Amino acid sequence: MDAMDKALQSKFEEFRRSVNKTAEEIVFTSFPQKVGKLSSLLETTSNPDSPFHPSHAPLFTDATVYTQPGTKSEEPTTKKRKINGDGDVDASTTNDTRFARLPSRVRGNNHVVRVHETVKKECQELVSFIDQIKLWVTLTMPKYDFVLDPGDNFGVQIQEEVLGELHRAQESAYNLRDAARQDYLARAKICSKLIKYPHVEDYTTALHEHDEKQLYLARQNLIDIRNMYAVLTDLIHKNISKIRAPKANNSVGLY
Repeated sequence: MDAMDKALQSKFEEFRRSVNKTAEEIVFTSFPQKVGKLSSLLETTSNPDSPFHPSHAPLFTDATVYTQPGTKSEEPTTKKRKINGDGDVDASTTNDTRFARLPSRVRGNNHVVRVHETVKKECQELVSFIDQIKLWVTLTMPKYDFVLDPGDNFGVQIQEEVLGELHRAQESAYNLRDAARQDYLARAKICSKLIKYPHVEDYTTALHEHDEKQLYLARQNLIDIRNMYAVLTDLIHKNISKIRAPKANNSVGLY
């Protein structure tokens, strides 16, 4: 079957028009609005009332090692490590949870958790926007043939450059979205040291420094997201004619 059914063709064309409309609304309305919104948010981060201000770090960092009620806080009984036939420590003995110090815990920083949620929300929104724009650009790409039509493909090359920039921005957003997970893992290591060595003050200091750094990094991540919106807006606006109609006019180059 070489041709699409007329009814299906009509539905597909309706879908294409919907994609075009949504993407252009994002490019000409949502993107500029996000640049303004994030810029305004970043201007408030120097205010001590802002959740991103570093002064909040010592207020919400609790380095106290708590013992659960009704449990003993003594050191767990040590167990002699067994050596296997290869001369290595037997993993079955070193990973035995019966000898972990389960009764003690260090509380998480709920303030940093809320800050992470703000950054994650912005990353997820950026990824969603980019998905829709990538679909739009892809659907507007014409047949690409250097052999049969060697002189009329410059607009398609511009579209590919735009798609490449969109892909890079999306990958960056994924990485920024992963910052919360990396923070929790790194913080857990410091807290585990605190539980094991509660009298070592440097671990307490390290935890405070770690939480303060997360507020700084969260602000930097918002700057990166704002800048990605600005760069994509500028790039797409400058090349909008080639994105809409890549083979209409070859006299205008990529900015």
